[in-house]
Amino acid sequence: MAQYLEFIGNHPFLFAAFVLVILLMIMNESRRKLLGFKEIGNNEAVRLMNSEDALMLDVREHNEFKDGHVINAVHIPLGVLESRLKELETHKEKPVIVYCRTGQRAAKAGAVLRRQGFKSIYKLNGGMLAWSDAGLPVKR
Repeated sequence: MAQYLEFIGNHPFLFAAFVLVILLMIMNESRRKLLGFKEIGNNEAVRLMNSEDALMLDVREHNEFKDGHVINAVHIPLGVLESRLKELETHKEKPVIVYCRTGQRAAKAGAVLRRQGFKSIYKLNGGMLAWSDAGLPVKR
């Protein structure tokens, strides 16, 4: 124990950086738990679509959606999501995979869906960019 205290005394900035990294990791994990949805990759999304009939919800703007989207995705831009939630009522008990271009808007949409009582919400990690980069099918 004396060696640890000596190290901390000799390297306070290094120790402070270590504590900061630990705190940031804890905060990040806590935030994910509080948001109420899980981030998934492309493979898990495809599995959910095939085995559990998951709904792909695209929350990008109209011009982004027109440039290419996941096949059979439902398009509701984030700005109008709350006013159009009735369109998704039949999917409340099914898995819903939310995506946007990179994932920022999808996180906000996931929080909206959670507040409205959707049971299984997932956010596509990396969004449409990751989907396209993986060579998965895109409808234009």
